[in-house]
Amino acid sequence: MESVAQVRQHNAITNARYEYSELQLDIFLYLLSSLRKDQPEGVYEISVPEMAKLTGKKYNYQQLRLATEGMGSRMFEIPNETDKKGRQVWRQMWMFDTVDYIHGTGVIEVKFTQTIQPYMFDLKANFTSFQLYSALRLSSKHAKRIYALCSQWKDKRETPKQDIDEFKRMIGLLNNKGDQEYTKVAMFKKRVLDASVKQINQHTDLQIDYILEKKGRSFKNIHFTVKSQPLTVALPIKDGAVKPGAAPTGVSESQYQNVRLLLEKWNIKRADVVNQIMNSAELIQEVNKFAYELQTGKVKVEKNVAGYLLTRLGLKQPKGKEKEI
Repeated sequence: MESVAQVRQHNAITNARYEYSELQLDIFLYLLSSLRKDQPEGVYEISVPEMAKLTGKKYNYQQLRLATEGMGSRMFEIPNETDKKGRQVWRQMWMFDTVDYIHGTGVIEVKFTQTIQPYMFDLKANFTSFQLYSALRLSSKHAKRIYALCSQWKDKRETPKQDIDEFKRMIGLLNNKGDQEYTKVAMFKKRVLDASVKQINQHTDLQIDYILEKKGRSFKNIHFTVKSQPLTVALPIKDGAVKPGAAPTGVSESQYQNVRLLLEKWNIKRADVVNQIMNSAELIQEVNKFAYELQTGKVKVEKNVAGYLLTRLGLKQPKGKEKEI
């Protein structure tokens, strides 16, 4: 499904205060990939087998029913427009109006509440765009939230400074009662920040790091540095046509652009070689596969990655062109 390559999420949802489990976030992200802006009041389907294929995980209906039950009762809290007196307003919303499990089909049908529909469908220019396949492959609920947040600011190369307590509220580590997970900074760094940065850098199209700033003797603010990198997971190939003049038939735009980044990273610049690769769905698939195998250690290349790749692709390098391929 082409729609799973990239997803758009309203910035208000990206920055909302809410706590979903890893499974609940998988369900939510899968739903985002299927939205149609002309059908805000429609019923949307979750294909459990398709979601399992994308995430590489196995699901049972008891887990899913408990997950959607929890999503129905868990609140989104977002900063809304100020009122007439200029005061900040926080709006509380809930996700689902109904959830139907269709027995024996592997299909779940959901309908969104009217309150949340504008934040699902009326995006205009106020949205965060990110690679859905990457987000689904992250195994940490905190990594999924941080990945979406960093994706919002990838063009700026860093996120704004944010009060650490507010950041914790946003990702569900601190609730309105004052209950807090990981009160010690060392554990917060180890279990949330370090673990999330490692996953995001290994499995997504972003390379990030975090900076904690002190005020006096205590840490006060946090922000993330962000830059794009070639995606190091094997993206699924979709059959079907894409926009002419861009990716060849059978290749998603994300796969196409990822290979461009990889060729640049490996210093493969000769126009005839680049054009041959970029005009072939088979070669694009092979380059993405090689990047994944290289990242996961399935293949080991100590030097001259470009030469190894071109040999694997059956593209011979002319003599005297070793430095710039």
